[in-house]
Amino acid sequence: MFFFLSKLLPLFVYPLGFSLLLMLASLVLLWKRPRWGAFAVFLAFVVLMAGANGWVCAGLVRSLESQHIPTDEVPNAEAIVVLGGATRSPSPPRPWVEVNEAGDRTLYGAKLYLDGKAEYVVLSGGRISWRGEVGSEAEDMAKIVEAMGVPSEQILLDRTSLNTHQNAVNVKEILEERGIQRVLLVTSALHMPRSLRVFKKQGIDAIPAPTDFLVTDASLAAMSDSWEAIVLNIMPDAQRLALTTRALKEYVGIVVYGLRGWL
Repeated sequence: MFFFLSKLLPLFVYPLGFSLLLMLASLVLLWKRPRWGAFAVFLAFVVLMAGANGWVCAGLVRSLESQHIPTDEVPNAEAIVVLGGATRSPSPPRPWVEVNEAGDRTLYGAKLYLDGKAEYVVLSGGRISWRGEVGSEAEDMAKIVEAMGVPSEQILLDRTSLNTHQNAVNVKEILEERGIQRVLLVTSALHMPRSLRVFKKQGIDAIPAPTDFLVTDASLAAMSDSWEAIVLNIMPDAQRLALTTRALKEYVGIVVYGLRGWL
């Protein structure tokens, strides 16, 4: 039940869900309190415009992604831990495992292994059954990294974790079985601040190796380099609204995980 509620309730905090609640409230208020109803509609408009604004979106995403930007070459470790959330199962009509926006996690984890950064690759991620997909993300990621050249005997799987806390708990068991002490933690840069704190809370010596950066120095500079860019960044955009929501999801996750003592 906690897992379901952790997915459902935050939806009403994010810009789209919160705006819909405001508009629903306005329908009720307009009958007897039209001024309050009009204010609710105006507030919903402001929330959506702000969430879909280029500078608001980039600022929120950058505030998380900038926390663990590598300054030196990635060091060697005993294992590379890759967190799930990056694949789609080979359910028909898909011909094979597919990667989603966060698929860089899997690709970068394989690259680090091929660069000789560690002896093992630990792939962590189960799958939520209500989405109609089959198998586990760990198994799907294994197919991808094997196709990239990682030997199957060097791949360790956590097939059951459904959130970042379970990732850390399950991976800790795998590491202890192998006597592994130091790992490279691979996940999206947006997800890294929460993930790293959760893994360290479990006593894992994890070195951040972020990937899947959504905001770059070049994209930030381009936002204000012409009047056309300024106008386009003021105008609402669904993709920016989605990125704002992803950033807010991480901040909500940090608060919830903190309250539960997971970081």
